[in-house]
Amino acid sequence: MKTILAVASGGGHWIQLLRLRPAFAGFNVKYVTTKKEYAKDIDAPPYTVTDASMWEKLKLIRMFLEMAVVVIKVRPDIVITTGAAPGFAAIFFGKLLGSRTVWLDSIANSETLSNSGNQARRWADVWLTQWPDLTTNEGPEYWGAVL
Repeated sequence: MKTILAVASGGGHWIQLLRLRPAFAGFNVKYVTTKKEYAKDIDAPPYTVTDASMWEKLKLIRMFLEMAVVVIKVRPDIVITTGAAPGFAAIFFGKLLGSRTVWLDSIANSETLSNSGNQARRWADVWLTQWPDLTTNEGPEYWGAVL
């Protein structure tokens, strides 16, 4: 059975990731987030990493190291994320280990792509937006919205 590493930071990113659960049927799914209390939303406790942004350099380094440990431990076949920084780190390390990678930019990014999403384009096998007007010939693609 293939393993999916499903990653999202808190709030709307997490809610959107949970809305993708029907697509995960038949897979061994491991979740990563920034909030331990999200364990109530899923069947098994998620891996948790430090919540960080590009403006918090030390926390960002810590989160990247924590995510590297998770990705090495899980060895996912597929990494999927709705963002933000933890999702980018997972995509980055997953790709280095040979995982297939999917970035789904948050529905909140309706006028421009997220910073993490713009960075993820280099590492994601599938790079998606939830807004059709944000697509270009170079990507991201629009396959529909999670809402």
